[in-house]
Amino acid sequence: MTAHALKDLLLKAAALFGLWLVLSGQYDAVHVVLGACFSLAIAWLHAAAPKAGRASFPWIRFILYLPWLFSRIVLSGLHITRLVLDPRMPLDPKLIRYRTQLRDPVAQVLLGNSITLTPGTVTAEISTSELVVHALDGHSASDLVSQRLERKVGEVFSRKGSS
Repeated sequence: MTAHALKDLLLKAAALFGLWLVLSGQYDAVHVVLGACFSLAIAWLHAAAPKAGRASFPWIRFILYLPWLFSRIVLSGLHITRLVLDPRMPLDPKLIRYRTQLRDPVAQVLLGNSITLTPGTVTAEISTSELVVHALDGHSASDLVSQRLERKVGEVFSRKGSS
């Protein structure tokens, strides 16, 4: 195994282990050891799996994308809380047909999942170039309509030297 492959394996294992810790919420020795073992095993299996002519997943850029997504989730959660607590309930639900320029299916799935993770929006359908998104109001859909979310996802999958 080359140094680059080992670094990639350990980075994937660390990301999976961090996700394990966050999602399990269990920090006793048994859960931590199991999480570390399973994370390493999954990263190793992924590294050993045959690559179907596809470039490796951009883990570093994906990890750098997560804090931005988390901030959008928190801000949207606060906005939805404000809507729900307002006695007038100023909801303006809408279905939005959004044409994406992303061609990579993994990027499209990340876009759809990012939309659904953000309170106030749900991806109802994904086709090859279009998403159908339900939004509780215009503000909830602002990152999508302004294409800000798509640009951020596109940055995760952009290649050096390409536009």
